[in-house]
Formats: sequence, structure tokens, C-alpha cells
Amino acid sequence: MKKKVVLAFSGGLDTSFCAMYLSKDKGYEVYTALANTGGFTEKECKAVEERAYRLGAAKHVTINVEKEYYEKSIKYMVFGNVLRNGTYPISVSSERIFQALAIINYAKEIGAEAVAHGSTGAGNDQVRFDLTFEVLAPQIEIITPTRDMNLSREYEINYLKQHGFEADFVKMEYSINKGLWGTSIGGKETLHSDQTLPDAAYPSRLEAKEGEEDLFIDFEQGEITGVNGVVFPDKVDAIRKVEEAGSRWAVGRDMHIGDTIIGIKGRVGFEAAGSLLIINAHKMLEKHTLTKWQQYWKDQIGNWYGMFLHEAQYLEPVMRDMEVFLQSTQRNVTGRVHITLRPYAYTLVGVESEHNLMKSDFGVYGEEQKAWTADDVKGFTRILGNPMKLYYNVNKEESK
Repeated sequence: MKKKVVLAFSGGLDTSFCAMYLSKDKGYEVYTALANTGGFTEKECKAVEERAYRLGAAKHVTINVEKEYYEKSIKYMVFGNVLRNGTYPISVSSERIFQALAIINYAKEIGAEAVAHGSTGAGNDQVRFDLTFEVLAPQIEIITPTRDMNLSREYEINYLKQHGFEADFVKMEYSINKGLWGTSIGGKETLHSDQTLPDAAYPSRLEAKEGEEDLFIDFEQGEITGVNGVVFPDKVDAIRKVEEAGSRWAVGRDMHIGDTIIGIKGRVGFEAAGSLLIINAHKMLEKHTLTKWQQYWKDQIGNWYGMFLHEAQYLEPVMRDMEVFLQSTQRNVTGRVHITLRPYAYTLVGVESEHNLMKSDFGVYGEEQKAWTADDVKGFTRILGNPMKLYYNVNKEESK
């Protein structure tokens, strides 16, 4: 009886090679699984399924994990205003974790003896898949032909042709990895530190050549609930609506430079109109509704949460603790944020919220005080200066 292997399958060259190699050369009963976190349309999912069967898969499944991805990851990335190195919404990094979770759960469900993925040995994804598999199912073997055999693109194409499989595997000038929370773009420019991507490398096109467009995003306890006055019960639909609006103006483009899990520097372009607009709108609303110390500690936790997520530590128990903290900070983060879109840029105009801490009876900044007197401030300032007065008095130092 053949051993079952579940292959994380996207339909690309590496996973196509793996599907045929594991079936024909290794004699496995191959179950291909596409875990869709929002990067594939229904039509694309169908095309992937057809390709899987042509490659010899015994069974193919599409596992839709969009809603789980939102509830267990995107929601907390918004709460934490997570932008890696202050720039990059952790899109591909977080998606891979949830794809790995879906794959290993399916493997356990059907009693597979092994799981496989097509990651190479030079990137982050190999760690994300391996670590998730090892933690949740240490008894299941992990097979990685592309990595272990150090295969070239040409070798994989020739292997498939020799076994009667023809497909358009022409290497595109730019590699595009599209998902619900953003699209990453790799190309020759991203391999060098002194170049940037041309406009043509980005998947969206500037539709609105001139003028401006108003965009209104509604939040309730930190979660997006409406766009331009329309309520979206499904948060995934709301994200797509913001993405659609921002993409028309080609906003959300940038270059991310950071440290990979395996220790080398990596550089990738990205386009993330939806996630950047949502995160920055949310951050502005928080500035109005959170206290100084809530903001301070939430920034620390959000930064750690994003780093752990990127570094394949989603299953570390401390992540659940951080999620509880982040959730707690959102109880008053409710209101509407006004954004103005223009070609390649946007402006955060302002917020409306019943929890806006600017709307108090204490005073108007720079104009008038209502809850204290001039003498109160004089006394407060005198006491505030005591530690510094003591230091300079004892050490007889002059200020520099």
C-alpha cells in the first residue's frame, strides 16, 4: 500500500515538480492541498486543481482559510499597527503560517505519513512550514525535494517535459505573490540596494490620473466595520473594498529591507493599499482615543507580536498572551477616519469618535486651560524639576 503525502500545492513550478516527482519517482499517493488565504480567485483555484490532477495527484483539495486568517492574525496585526521595520505589513509571512496550519491539519485528518512543500533553502518559508509541521505533528515526515536536491529551474522544467507535462513555466521578469493583506514583488532591482522597482512591476495600475477621492473607514473596538458608510459584516469584504479604492490611486507601494529568519538581509517590493490604509487609519484613531501609556505599551507589544509572527513563532504561547493585551486596548477604539486619496499618495484628514480625548472640558491645547490655574502649573513645574535640580546641585555640573 502506498504511503500518503500531503503536498502544499500552489501550482507553480516547484510544487508542480514535487507533485510529479513524489508520485512517479518516490511512489507516494500524493494529496495536493491549496490553502487559500485570499490570494486566489475561484477561477484560479479551479486551474490549480486541474493542474494537480494532470501531475498525478490522487486527490486535490482547496482549503479556504480567509476568515480564520483574519480572525487569528490580521485582526491582531491591525490592533498592534504591525508594520515590520515601520514599513512592511506582514503579509506573506503571516499567510505562510496559516497555510502551514491548514496543510498539517488536513494531513492529520486523512492519516498521511508525510507532508511536503516546495520551498527552497534560501528563504524564510522553509522555516515557517517546517516549524509548524514539526510542532503540531512531530510523527509526520517532512519531505522537501526542491530544497534537499538543490534543484535549478531548468532541471525541474526538463523533468516535467520528459514525463509528458507541458505548461507555460516561462520565468517572469518579476515574481508576484498576491494575498489578502498585500502583494510582494521580487525582481532584479530588489537584489541590489541602490535600485527600486519600476512602475510596470506593480500589479495594479493608476486608474485615477488626477484629482482626489475621499475614503471613510469605520472602526468598532479596533475592527474595520464599514467603508464609505456601507457596513460590512464580513471583515474580509471590507478589507477588499479598501484595497480596491486604494489601488485605483496606486497607493501603498514601497520597498521592505529587513533581516530574514536565516540571518541574511532581504529586500522585496510590495503593494499593500488595503493594509496600509487600514493600519494607518487605525493608528490615527488610536492617537485620539488611547491614553499616552496605552499607546506606549501597545507599541512595544505590537512590535514584538509582528517580529514573532515574521519569525515563525505564531505557535509560541506568549503570542496568545499578547493578543489578549492588544484586544483589551481596543475597547474605546471606535470611530470614523477620513482619508483623501490622490495619485500614489494619501492624507489622513481626521477622525470622528465619541471617545475622542481631545473633546474634553479640561482645555484647548495652546489656547486656554479650564481645569487648572496658572499657579497650579507653576507649582507643578517646580516639583517636576526637582530631580534635575538635585542632580546639578550635588554634582556641580553645568548643563551642556
